[in-house]
Amino acid sequence: DLALVDRMAQAQGIDLEEAMLRGKLDVPELDEIVLGCTGCSQPCKCETWLETVQIPADAPPEYCRNAKVFARLASD
Repeated sequence: DLALVDRMAQAQGIDLEEAMLRGKLDVPELDEIVLGCTGCSQPCKCETWLETVQIPADAPPEYCRNAKVFARLASD
C-alpha cells in the first residue's frame, strides 16, 4: 500500500513527493509501485525490516518488488 511504499522510500532517503515534483516519477509509475507492493507476499517481513533497518539503507530487501525503481530514484 502507499504508506508502506512511502516508508520504504524514506528508509532509502527517497522523497516520493519531491521525485514527482522533479519529474523523476509520475503518477502512473507510482501506481505501479503501489500495485507491486500490494501484491507482495511478504508485507510482515517488510514491516519488520523497516523497523530494524539503519536509515538510510543501502538498498531495499532482496525480495522487494520495487527494488529497481528505488535504486533508480536513489541514484538520480
